[in-house]
Amino acid sequence: MVYYYAYTGHKIGLERAKRGSAMIKALIASGFEAQMLVNDFRAGIAMKEQGVENYVTVETVQDIDAIASMGDVVIIDSPEDHRGRLEKYCSEYKEVFRFAEHAQDRVCYDEIIIKASCEEEGCIDAVIVDDVYFEKQEKKERLLFFFGDADYDKTVLNHKDFFQVFNMELLLGYYFFLKYETELTTYFSVLHEPEYYTELLQSSSTVVTASGQTALEAKVSGAKVIYMDLGKSMIYPTELLLTYGITVVKGFDMEALKMALASEAPPAERGISRFDINKIVFYNQ
Repeated sequence: MVYYYAYTGHKIGLERAKRGSAMIKALIASGFEAQMLVNDFRAGIAMKEQGVENYVTVETVQDIDAIASMGDVVIIDSPEDHRGRLEKYCSEYKEVFRFAEHAQDRVCYDEIIIKASCEEEGCIDAVIVDDVYFEKQEKKERLLFFFGDADYDKTVLNHKDFFQVFNMELLLGYYFFLKYETELTTYFSVLHEPEYYTELLQSSSTVVTASGQTALEAKVSGAKVIYMDLGKSMIYPTELLLTYGITVVKGFDMEALKMALASEAPPAERGISRFDINKIVFYNQ
């Protein structure tokens, strides 16, 4: 059995779970048993809509051993402090993979590092996008904004003047609530429910987002993509997004976004490839 633990929640969002769902689906399609571990039931429901049927909720990264057994493979996608559990996992499980949190992140025990813009030997590239986004769909002239699946600090609500300048359609996050949605109706021309996430990314001509995973998915789908760098922790560095032809603007810079929307997308230095699941299942074979 392969277990993919993704750090999720109403303060965190679902970026890691969306990356994980792509890997889980690839494993299952190749005939392997695989299950996602998330931190709350809403994340599990959201992943069902992404095509992942099996999930289990656990409190933290330290609770993986309540589910996994000796001989299993474990993939950890989390910035949490493992408090010594990682060494235990490496000694008990057949293989442990861990997503690096920054460029200088290195192997702690015997785990295998999955890293953005991976170049060194023995490292696996962390850019993982669901195969569904490689299936090109007809585009609609739509300026779609997706902040992320969570906005605990009400960042979007605090930038009304910014959003009212642009004729954007908002794709709501899974952790947005009713009262929040009601207030946003005056900011955007249309509000879309989160269950249409995949369909909207595939069909929108232009996507503005503060989610690195969403930026990559939209780019693969053939959209013009603008990433809003809010200076927060992210699963992909902005320098990497730029190499894929994704425009990056700093924060809520109205003029910068106007310029980005009016300009052609920057040339891509590299393309995003379909994830090769053999990198995981046959790593040491």
